[in-house]
Amino acid sequence: MQDIQMKAELIQKEDIPSLTFKENIKVSQHPELLKQIEKATILGNTHHSKVAIYFLDDISMKKVETTIWSAGTKFICLKGGVWIPISRLIEIEI
Repeated sequence: MQDIQMKAELIQKEDIPSLTFKENIKVSQHPELLKQIEKATILGNTHHSKVAIYFLDDISMKKVETTIWSAGTKFICLKGGVWIPISRLIEIEI
């Protein structure tokens, strides 16, 4: 976990729409990622709690601290209607 934190570039949620997710990149995901998404979504909707989301765009590892409003089968939706592909998520720190 600490290794991930050191490598990730902290960005603002508003910068995510300018990132690209076109490349077919294999991401090493946390084994409990789906549970993390579920828990973070509940926290976001009931307590408006922010979480740290670690993910890969086409260039490098990123970190964003924000609220997850909803999750589908392929994407998570952040506050403000910003989407990140679940296939690019590494871990969610609650």
